[in-house]
Amino acid sequence: MLTELYAIRRTYAATKSKVEGIGTPTLTVGLISGGINTNVVPDKVTFRIDRRIIPEENPAEAEARLTAQIREAAARWPGITCNIRRILLAVPFVPIPGQEKLVAAIARHATPIMGEDVKPHGVPIYTDARLYSTAGIPTVLYGAGPHTLLEANGHRADEKLKLDDLFKATRVVALALADLLAP
Repeated sequence: MLTELYAIRRTYAATKSKVEGIGTPTLTVGLISGGINTNVVPDKVTFRIDRRIIPEENPAEAEARLTAQIREAAARWPGITCNIRRILLAVPFVPIPGQEKLVAAIARHATPIMGEDVKPHGVPIYTDARLYSTAGIPTVLYGAGPHTLLEANGHRADEKLKLDDLFKATRVVALALADLLAP
């Protein structure tokens, strides 16, 4: 089944997001459990799959398609039964009208303060910002520090942020808010 899942994943390369920085949908088997001992063939194996949806995809359709593909793959193997249970269906964080005002205010101040051209781009991360956007609230993610999770050692014991970067980002947000809240 792992081979089947990764064959499904390879098909995602053909679907590219129009949002700069996002790329393609992804599928990762993040948890596998099963068996009772090393010398016993497991009677049950469980996979927990993380399927990331790009902004152009319909979440319900992506879930239905993946579910059908998994069932079809399992059906090709005699004796294999398959139960699928959703843990979470997270809609992607998508651009909405009004967001451009936030982006412009941040970019206007970030470029001179950070000393580099700051432009909007997507980041393929899981964020609760998607909930605000889905509710129709213009939302932007802007943060301090390295530009990628890899550069920041993100989600690791030695994740890092320089205090000067935090200070600069705080100035950017404060100035952007002052612009947006001005009469």
